[in-house]
Amino acid sequence: MAHRHAVHDNHLADLMLAIGHKARAAQRVLANASDVIKTKALKNAAHEIRAHAGKILDANALDLADAEARGTKGAFLDRLKLDAARLEAIARSIEDVAALHDPVGRVLDTWTRPNGLRFERVATPLGVIGVIFESRPNVTADAGALCLKSGNASILRAGSESLRTSTEIAQAMRAGLAAAGLPEDALQLVPTRDREAVGLMLSGLEGLIDVIVPRGGKSLVARVQAEARVPVFAHLEGICHVYVHAKADLAMARELLINAKLRRTGVCGAAETLLVDEAVVSTHLKPLVSALLEKGCAVRGDATTQACDPRVTSATEEDWRTEYLDAIIAVKCVAGLDAAIDHIEIYGSHHTDAIITDDLAAAEAFMNRVDSAIVLHNASTQFADGGEFGFGAEIGIATGRMHARGPVGIDQLCSFKYRVRGTGQIRP
Repeated sequence: MAHRHAVHDNHLADLMLAIGHKARAAQRVLANASDVIKTKALKNAAHEIRAHAGKILDANALDLADAEARGTKGAFLDRLKLDAARLEAIARSIEDVAALHDPVGRVLDTWTRPNGLRFERVATPLGVIGVIFESRPNVTADAGALCLKSGNASILRAGSESLRTSTEIAQAMRAGLAAAGLPEDALQLVPTRDREAVGLMLSGLEGLIDVIVPRGGKSLVARVQAEARVPVFAHLEGICHVYVHAKADLAMARELLINAKLRRTGVCGAAETLLVDEAVVSTHLKPLVSALLEKGCAVRGDATTQACDPRVTSATEEDWRTEYLDAIIAVKCVAGLDAAIDHIEIYGSHHTDAIITDDLAAAEAFMNRVDSAIVLHNASTQFADGGEFGFGAEIGIATGRMHARGPVGIDQLCSFKYRVRGTGQIRP
């Protein structure tokens, strides 16, 4: 039995290494492909998805049936399900990526040294990007398209529940690449449900994978961050704050808060904690809490917040650290700007935080001192989205300290190199 297991492990390791080598070879071609060719490949991919709609939807029906048989319910099934309209949206999103500017080869900076050497910093692809995601089969298309446009090969590991659907989408996209004269292996889907494949990707496949991007729930992202031997673009949680400052307009605060919390509760940019300045507790707290409650949002608050409405339940220490992803919010009254910033530093996740105020100096201080990937002044935290930034699309949101922070679009999927031009200079 042990021998059989070892043979299996070796087979999987060989399979994954072969995928890695093919990706690396394909990426060398892709890195120097013109924008015309990459755009053509993506338009072809969208066409192939439409042409094979029946096949993709049949595969999705089988994935759904299996998921239902396992007792899967609700939101998870909805994320997995495709229909004609959703498939058309996937094709359109690929065309949207095709229409974006080519980020590769952009000259980011130039300068000349006293010795006459001319320097250029130029955008280059990252290389081979491993994307590990859960149930949403549209990620196959979104991630594959973004990687391709930015000159990167992609190795996609779909959730086991969406493998059939994702395989068909990937095959259609590969056909699109081939029709444009690009190597199909620039986009590969791992052809197994074996969870060990994830571990092998996280190891970096002996240096063949340059970056890992996880798309999924907290447990997946936590595993990736714990085990990855290569850089990771990800956020673990979106514990986002709205701070209503002493100089906040109440009407604006109410509107922004309702949007930040309730527009969509399940997105990573949804507000999870409301901080209210003690200076406006008497005027702002009750109206804001009432507005949330009237919209069906449960409120968990500190003693001051509980005193303003009997429907408010007591907040625990854990509530300040919780990403609810639901119609629940924690509310705390704070003694001014410094206290708000301190709270965010202690309990936040460095994702997205907002201040509502008419005091420009307070806004600047907040945005300079809060160490989050996205900080906003008088705007909803739900703008934490690559499309809203004008990036066209995003592969995810990152909260790390590397060059990619916030929404990770095509520009962030590039690194750079230096081109140096001389006229015979030698170093003394």
